[in-house]
Amino acid sequence: MTVDPVGGVWTYALELVRALEPHGIEIALASMGGPLSREQHQEVASCKNVRLFQSGYRLEWMDDPWDDVDRAGDWLLDVAKRFRPDLIHLNGYSHAVLPWHTPVLVTAHSCVLSWWQAVKKEAPPSKYDEYRARVAAGLTAADCVVTPSVAMRDALAAHYDAQFKCIVIRNGRDSRRFFPGEKTNLIFSCGRIWDEAKNLRVLDEVAPDVEWPVAIAGDCQHPGGPLIALRNARCLGKLASQQIAQELSRAAIFVLPAYYEPFGLSALEAGLSGCALVLGDIPSLRESWQGAAIFVAPDDAAGFTNALKSLIENKRRRERLGQRARARALEFSLHRMADAYLEVYGDCFHRQFFSAAGGFSAGWMGDGKPPLVVQEVPG
Repeated sequence: MTVDPVGGVWTYALELVRALEPHGIEIALASMGGPLSREQHQEVASCKNVRLFQSGYRLEWMDDPWDDVDRAGDWLLDVAKRFRPDLIHLNGYSHAVLPWHTPVLVTAHSCVLSWWQAVKKEAPPSKYDEYRARVAAGLTAADCVVTPSVAMRDALAAHYDAQFKCIVIRNGRDSRRFFPGEKTNLIFSCGRIWDEAKNLRVLDEVAPDVEWPVAIAGDCQHPGGPLIALRNARCLGKLASQQIAQELSRAAIFVLPAYYEPFGLSALEAGLSGCALVLGDIPSLRESWQGAAIFVAPDDAAGFTNALKSLIENKRRRERLGQRARARALEFSLHRMADAYLEVYGDCFHRQFFSAAGGFSAGWMGDGKPPLVVQEVPG
């Protein structure tokens, strides 16, 4: 399983690794994109079913990455030669075209082209043509593509000229790690502050106009780019996952004003913590939180101000929304996610076996269920 330490992919991967351990699945975790933090090393050390392989190769969404991506491909093949896996689970696209001798699953967490369209409100420039071609080739080569939302599945279909089998599996979090504590008069958010897609600067903008303090946790330093400073909200810096859980436990309101968020793990964590959710009005967040959150257009600063003031003034509504958010969040079960991946893994094995034997193949349904119809292949 490939992974990177930069964002939510790490959280997703470690949760899945832990959930798969009781099923006897051993994983070679191949890390790219930068050094692991001390906390990340400790997380891996706590998993009995993981062997960690580390590298510093740049990721395909970074600037001028392709020499590194190609070298990373050779490295991954060497890791596979040593570990001899039964299945390749990629949390990226380009390496699906490598000459693997086992089934390949790609989990599509996000992509540059859909990010650009959502954030910049225009078609991606020609400098991403190589990225487009590599992602399309990876999607085509994969035995199966998994997305965390219908919105992300549709984004891949819209931006890449590729035929691929796709299934939607919602992300999950261990509910034991998050809990509603005694709520205080605090508005909280977290995420990469440097990432335009998170749009956390709009929360910094409205902070002086609301009565309660606003705190934001996250990395202000863009990898290889500028440092982003907050002027009004309190910047907590990059916190460990346990510290994030503590902040969410006591925060009455959580805000995620994102322009682009293919799933939204931070919103899930806030929901499990019983926070009232105020979210950017985008398809992926509507898909998960309709009826359990307040939605505001990401570029509507006045709308966020009004929504926050309304919740501050109405404790009963605030608590009711927190209860709805927690009830919805509990539906995104970690065990449900693991079971769904186990089904996908099994289907990949079966399809490879029968394809090699000249047997049958099956097409994916898009609802998280295994194929309902098996079609025979002539000959």
